[in-house]
Amino acid sequence: MKKAAEVTCLFVDIGGVLLTNGWDHEERKRAAAHFKLDWNKMEERHRLAFDPYESGKITLDAYLDLVVFDEKRPFTRAQFRSFMYAQSKPYPDMIELITRIRARYRLKVAVVSNEGRELNAHRVRKFKLDRFVDFFVSSSFVHLRKPDPEIWRLALDLAQTPVDQIVYIENTPMYVQVAEDLGIPSILHTDCESTRTKLASFGLRSD
Repeated sequence: MKKAAEVTCLFVDIGGVLLTNGWDHEERKRAAAHFKLDWNKMEERHRLAFDPYESGKITLDAYLDLVVFDEKRPFTRAQFRSFMYAQSKPYPDMIELITRIRARYRLKVAVVSNEGRELNAHRVRKFKLDRFVDFFVSSSFVHLRKPDPEIWRLALDLAQTPVDQIVYIENTPMYVQVAEDLGIPSILHTDCESTRTKLASFGLRSD
């Protein structure tokens, strides 16, 4: 029997794995309620504008001009941006798990995520993700969005690691499916303890 390859690299998503989602349905709903916006109108405009924002083709200010400030508002862009940024919270147990495993096994860690540039930069700085992440393949940096297979192919090129030596941690089933179709061993993340157990099955124990 062929021995399983030793894992030398982790690919990890941010939203839903290391941190809460940055600007998902629930965050937008809270913003609409807080700023007394028409939710249906805001959501329709968001659907039209979010792909170019997450793909790095327009700035956050341009996105907000289209989605929120298409008419005069009694609040500023700075106030709205601050509210957006404040929605991000860490999952300390997952950050500790990845940090510990990275140090113990001397792993390379790469983020593969769909995030707008300004929001991504804020989250990296605020939660010091660059302490344990070696490089970021973020949609707004590389102009590719999951589930486009090219974003994972780019991550593989940058990692320069054999695919069977990588484990990918992701909380969206479709994205796990695409990664596995590319041959990347993957974990569908639902909670820290189940992910800890699955990592151990790959030979990456945290205890």
